[in-house]
Amino acid sequence: MAAFNLTHSDSSTFILMGIPGMEAAHVWISIPFFMFYIMTLMGNFMVLFVVGKEQTLHKPMFLLLCILALTDIGMTNSVMPKALCIFWFNMKGITMGECLTQMFFLHAGSLVHSAVLVTMALDRYVAICKPLRYASILTNARIANLGLLCLMRAVLFILPLPLLLSRHPFCNNLNIPHTYCDHMAVAKLSCGDITVNIRYGLVMGLILIGLDLMLIALSYALIMRAVLRISSEKSHQKALSTCTAHICVMLTSYTSYLFAVLTQRFGQSIPPHILIIFVNFYTATPPMINPIIYGVKTKELREKLGKYICRM
Repeated sequence: MAAFNLTHSDSSTFILMGIPGMEAAHVWISIPFFMFYIMTLMGNFMVLFVVGKEQTLHKPMFLLLCILALTDIGMTNSVMPKALCIFWFNMKGITMGECLTQMFFLHAGSLVHSAVLVTMALDRYVAICKPLRYASILTNARIANLGLLCLMRAVLFILPLPLLLSRHPFCNNLNIPHTYCDHMAVAKLSCGDITVNIRYGLVMGLILIGLDLMLIALSYALIMRAVLRISSEKSHQKALSTCTAHICVMLTSYTSYLFAVLTQRFGQSIPPHILIIFVNFYTATPPMINPIIYGVKTKELREKLGKYICRM
């Protein structure tokens, strides 16, 4: 990413303001974010460790969970260390290259996260609707290829964002009223015409996330149709219980994502400090909650996690 084609603005240093108007409370605000950060790293690394160690968990569902955990770790590390440096040490400066790199990894991580949730919905559809063919349809190798496809999609669609920004001139005001380099927050500082940036960012987000939501909705519609055909009430509950963790993670991720995007673009009436705090919670909360949800709701993982926790 260091090879971005930066023009005359490559030597510019942006100033991340943190949460404007609440500078005196930065240290106190940092406490929950630091706790979320530590819990995110511990939870997701624990999932990776347990799934890697336990041969019985080397299944498509748990491999997808590992991809989700890696994505959450990457997204959190792209934002949280810099935010904590701002809160604790007032280290607000960030170079153009660092800013664009952070932007790329954050937004690419969001797209990978969404694509993995779609793949998880596919996994649940095959497990419930085509159980006899599950092992032949979703092999570990196929899951790895789907994970690579999720990554390639994110890189392909997100890379134009920093590349477009790198060609814009930036004038006097280099203050970003945020704790990280969000695409639109940086674009608004440009002296040039950012119409393309605005349209590309909005259309790309709506189309890709909208497509992912449609595919997930289709998967669950087919799952519900298959479940309703089962006569046994106990079988209904058993089939739907396998989807509980995924549904919880999906609701947490998409609800906070859509609210954050919509308020950033259309929430002019919301006080800036409230908006920035909420958007930061969006980047911090889902990566922390995901391993907890799967650890509690997935019996196999819960038992293995309990075994390792008891050994500590």
